[in-house]
Amino acid sequence: MFADEFSASQRRPTISRPVQTRVNERIRIREVRLIDEEGNQIGIIPTRDALDMARQRGLDLVEVAPNAVPPVCRIMDYGKFRYEQSRKERESRKNQHVVELKEVRIRPKIDDHDLETKGRQAAKFLDHGDKVKLTVLFRGREMAHPDLGKALLDQLIDQLQTHGTVEQAPRLEGRAMSAIMNPVRAKMSQHEKEEAQRREESKAKVEDA
Repeated sequence: MFADEFSASQRRPTISRPVQTRVNERIRIREVRLIDEEGNQIGIIPTRDALDMARQRGLDLVEVAPNAVPPVCRIMDYGKFRYEQSRKERESRKNQHVVELKEVRIRPKIDDHDLETKGRQAAKFLDHGDKVKLTVLFRGREMAHPDLGKALLDQLIDQLQTHGTVEQAPRLEGRAMSAIMNPVRAKMSQHEKEEAQRREESKAKVEDA
């Protein structure tokens, strides 16, 4: 009993820590497989000699494959390497699209032209990679005819079938009936977005003429 309690008290939760890159004097293994700054394989040499080579060239010795036997190190400008890595990470985050839930609201008495305009707005959201919530808002006696709202949502969904897929079918929630659509693809390329926008603008001009 005492032994079990003692062993249990010694247990500690495992904490995952990020692996830190070892550089220069922090590389304490006896020998490494060395790659020079030009990418040439130098071979397996004592770590002290590899560090001397890096210093002579005004560069750093960086461990790039710590789990290899022996570990692989490369001669490089570590400061420049870190800067490039940081810049690439910033660019990657900048290009990532965070999916948002956009809402397009309509009224039961909306006319066909305005409904098509709302559909084009929803299509732009979907083509940009966002989800869209299509909502019909009822007032007063309009609540007696939820079938009209469903018909409008079905019409919008049909208009948007090439832009998105239905995640949530139309359903009544209080004084609103809503449907949710997912984009067909996560994100269009800039060229595709420009082409889609030109097509929509051309279509709108024809309708207004």
